Amino acid sequence: MALHKVGDRSDITDDIYSTPLSEAELPKYRMPEGSSDPRIVRALIHGELALDGNSSQNLATFCSTWSEDEVHRLMDECMDKNMIDKDEYPQTAEIESRCVHMLADLWNSPDGRNTVGCSTTGSSEAAMLGGLALKWRWRERRRAAGQSTDRPNLVCGPVQVCWEKFARYFDVELRQVPVEEGATGMQPHQLREYVDENTIGVVAILGVTYTCDYEPIAEIAAELDAIQADHGWDIPVHVDAASGGFIAPFVQPELVWDFRIERVASINSSGHKYGLAPLGVGWAIWRSADLLPEDLVFRVSYLGGDMPTFALNFSRPGGEIVAQYYLLLRLGREGYRRIQQACADTAKHLADEIREMGPFTILYDGTGGLPAVSYTLTDPENAGFSLYDLSDRLRMRGWQVPSYPLPANRENTVIQRVLVRHGISRDVIELLARDIEESVAALSGGGVPAASERTSFHH
Repeated sequence: MALHKVGDRSDITDDIYSTPLSEAELPKYRMPEGSSDPRIVRALIHGELALDGNSSQNLATFCSTWSEDEVHRLMDECMDKNMIDKDEYPQTAEIESRCVHMLADLWNSPDGRNTVGCSTTGSSEAAMLGGLALKWRWRERRRAAGQSTDRPNLVCGPVQVCWEKFARYFDVELRQVPVEEGATGMQPHQLREYVDENTIGVVAILGVTYTCDYEPIAEIAAELDAIQADHGWDIPVHVDAASGGFIAPFVQPELVWDFRIERVASINSSGHKYGLAPLGVGWAIWRSADLLPEDLVFRVSYLGGDMPTFALNFSRPGGEIVAQYYLLLRLGREGYRRIQQACADTAKHLADEIREMGPFTILYDGTGGLPAVSYTLTDPENAGFSLYDLSDRLRMRGWQVPSYPLPANRENTVIQRVLVRHGISRDVIELLARDIEESVAALSGGGVPAASERTSFHH
């Protein structure tokens, strides 16, 4: 019996790149009429995806770019599980609940076993849920006192864009405190100029996106205590711990930033950043159940059972939640500590290398905050190149190192930032440092130094 018809070009013995589908542009605006061999379609799409950057060289992103094989296998097993359908997938719901309680305990909730929280698609959604709870509780207090509720405001420092979205989407005035010279985030003494009786809360950041340093959360809360004593305004703190929530408990355990501070009402974090989980999971945790207004919780019966839900979306896969639980079990506190400390040590090493190169001033050296480095040109007018030029030059080697201006009040200062994540080894960072040195030499007109002239790097 013949295995295939002569001339049948869809036969599996054909070479992928001699098939009809590969001999034309792939459709972009209209679905094709017929079906195609799955291996050919996959190969052609795979070829296009190769044009993307190498995620392991993307030192701009906070997000995880490396996972163990076991995580991939669990994600595959959960591809068909819709985590919102808790009646159909009760064990996935149970695993979500376990993660909430573990994180509440990690962040020193006064009652971790009975705290309230939820998973989200990421820290941006979690932050918005925290902001909504702040607004609802402020409005309830104002209504109970017979006061106006039409001018809510939220006070913060140099926040990630999700807070700007929250303010615009939910009709809240965003009062952003400018960054002072020499500072890396909002400072406590600045608060009195920005808060008032209409302030729904203050967002304090554990890992400022721009500089990677922590804002002084305990001191911010203490200043709000003093403001309450003077004016009677009881203003809660929401901690945006998108990255730092999975760093500080392990690398800076002595730092008081979380629910040990009574004024901290809620915390958000990204499981898919330094929580080490794959993309698509964040967490929002409240200090106690009474801080999450019941009006924000919807009860759904049409999936079977009576299920409460608090989210900005609905259907989403359960795999990321299961992966987060796997990592909490797999690594434990000691495993997370080793990984995050290794990243922090590598960041400090890179800061030392960059400091020795000459033209840079280190703004943040990886000490006391996230495993990262941020720096600027010491003399940008006379350097002979800009940081944007340096970013472009590094991109030629595959590195994605962002250059950007600091936020309001310091927008004339352009900086670069390098994030060190799990999966980025010391050797990789050494290669980056060498490429920065060679790029600086080329951009400043000195040419590329010979290997024998490089004193900072040894391979």
